[in-house]
Amino acid sequence: MWNMLWPILIVVAANTIYNISAKSTPANINSFASLSVTYLIAMICSVIMYFVTSENKNLLQELSKTNWTTYALGVAIVGLEFGFICVYRAGWKISTAYLFASITLACVLLIVGFLLYKEVLSLHQILGMGVCVVGLILLAK
Repeated sequence: MWNMLWPILIVVAANTIYNISAKSTPANINSFASLSVTYLIAMICSVIMYFVTSENKNLLQELSKTNWTTYALGVAIVGLEFGFICVYRAGWKISTAYLFASITLACVLLIVGFLLYKEVLSLHQILGMGVCVVGLILLAK
């Protein structure tokens, strides 16, 4: 049970810090200047954690194993960070912005799972998407 729970707790804690930080980013700083510092800190933390967790201490050898997904993830993360900074600067409340985005994302990923990964889309999931859409409408009012 703990093997299933601890990663979710990390995601929840990190997302809480993430949203507080994105909402609190000063309005007078260029978003990409702020993100540059953010990713410098992320790189330093990642390199430290690589050496703490890896038996193979050859980082360059490990980096040679990357493929397109590493680069796509980097672009996606910049899009996420920039998008959330803009969302909060546009005036969204912290209590609804992430919820709205997450519900929308969950619906999109159900469709992606069905179309790209041949996952089963059950009646319950379709009904759940309908409930989500109603919830999004209520949130938007």
